[in-house]
Amino acid sequence: MKQSAGILPYKLVKGKPFFFIGHPGGPYYRNKDVGFWSIVKGEMDEGEEALRAAIREFKEETTIDVTGPLMALTPVKQKSGKLVHVWAVKQDFATDNIKSNTFTLEWPPRSGKMAEFPEMDQFEWLDEATTLLKLIPGQIPFVHELLVHLQAATKK
Repeated sequence: MKQSAGILPYKLVKGKPFFFIGHPGGPYYRNKDVGFWSIVKGEMDEGEEALRAAIREFKEETTIDVTGPLMALTPVKQKSGKLVHVWAVKQDFATDNIKSNTFTLEWPPRSGKMAEFPEMDQFEWLDEATTLLKLIPGQIPFVHELLVHLQAATKK
């Protein structure tokens, strides 16, 4: 079974949660917005430990080092059958200098021309409502679980 792992950074602004997510790069996603953004994640290598993969993928796609305690969220099986592992971390950083790694794709299709595209072409801190709107539907359970945790933490 294919598995991927990622990191969901969050921050509180005046007590309200904001989530750091990215928009996939490449020509297929160029004009797609609502329901296409993603938690920064990637496929795990054979035999790789999920948390190590999550930290590696986050660094590869953002150049940012994860700092602070990581909270494991419940893994979610996607419609494709892939199992996704995500850790939440409370961390704040600027989004203006983030440079994603790239991939090569034949573009236009059947042209014989290879083009390079960023793995993710846009990153943003989004409020709860915008995050839930833009995120891939299969990843929404991670945000809901984190919100439950944050609400419980504020009641303490």
